[in-house]
Amino acid sequence: MCRVVDLRQAVLAKNDEAAQVLRTELTARGTTVVNLLSSPGSGKTALLERELLLARERGVPVAALTADLATENDALRLARSGVPVKQVLTDGLCHLEAAMLGRHLDGWLPGDTRLLFVENVGNLVCPAGYDLGESLRVVLASVTEGEDKPLKYPTAFGLAQLVVVTKTDIARAVEFDEAAFRANVEQVNPGVEVVLTSARAGEGLGVLLDRALAAGAGTGTHTPVMARRQHEQGHTHDHGHAHDHAHDHAHEHEHDRDHDHDEDLDLDLDRDRDRDHDHDHPHVHTVAQTR
Repeated sequence: MCRVVDLRQAVLAKNDEAAQVLRTELTARGTTVVNLLSSPGSGKTALLERELLLARERGVPVAALTADLATENDALRLARSGVPVKQVLTDGLCHLEAAMLGRHLDGWLPGDTRLLFVENVGNLVCPAGYDLGESLRVVLASVTEGEDKPLKYPTAFGLAQLVVVTKTDIARAVEFDEAAFRANVEQVNPGVEVVLTSARAGEGLGVLLDRALAAGAGTGTHTPVMARRQHEQGHTHDHGHAHDHAHDHAHEHEHDRDHDHDEDLDLDLDRDRDRDHDHDHPHVHTVAQTR
């Protein structure tokens, strides 16, 4: 087991290097990446569609890349906004990584893109440890998921620079305890902003866009305590431990696979690289914009 943990830390360190290169390249061309993480069914796509429409109305050049295990449904929905959208099908793999993202952007991302929203695979475990070169990491949770979500997934929420609560129009019906949720977020990520939203009712609409623009301008971006520790220590034991803890949860709560996820994580990464060698891969689609 120690050998596998060491290998994972090496993989994460390599990913961080690729993420920094990608961040530098995109920043130089004026593009800010926003990494959106959530569980399946959180309402992430519905909110993002509204934000993309608003960005277009404001004249902000935006694009969206969405990753999914098997379907193109999310990309088709986002394309209704009329902005450039690209779908990445991961064939069952549970996360994106920086090198993969860079390859998918090569030759596709419009040169004037100011904001790129990356809708990560619906999962609060696997994607949590992977920097994608983002300037803003957002974790979303719906009111239906329970107030203890931040405590169950401390790495995902602990590294967030913004926490978004979705589907607040039904908060009363599901007896969502906002105070308890905020307290749990504060426990794992002191000082992070929590925003209440409803794509259906329009509550909080535009906040995500505003925070993304602010991150691109280098103002007002929260630095999580967990991220500061990682920066000081690199991918040391603390990060590895948090990552291991999250992946232990994955086997019980997030994955339907019947194998040992600790060992197969590294196999999955290798398989990703083998199948994802360029942006013309048959499982990568650019969805036509609708006007």
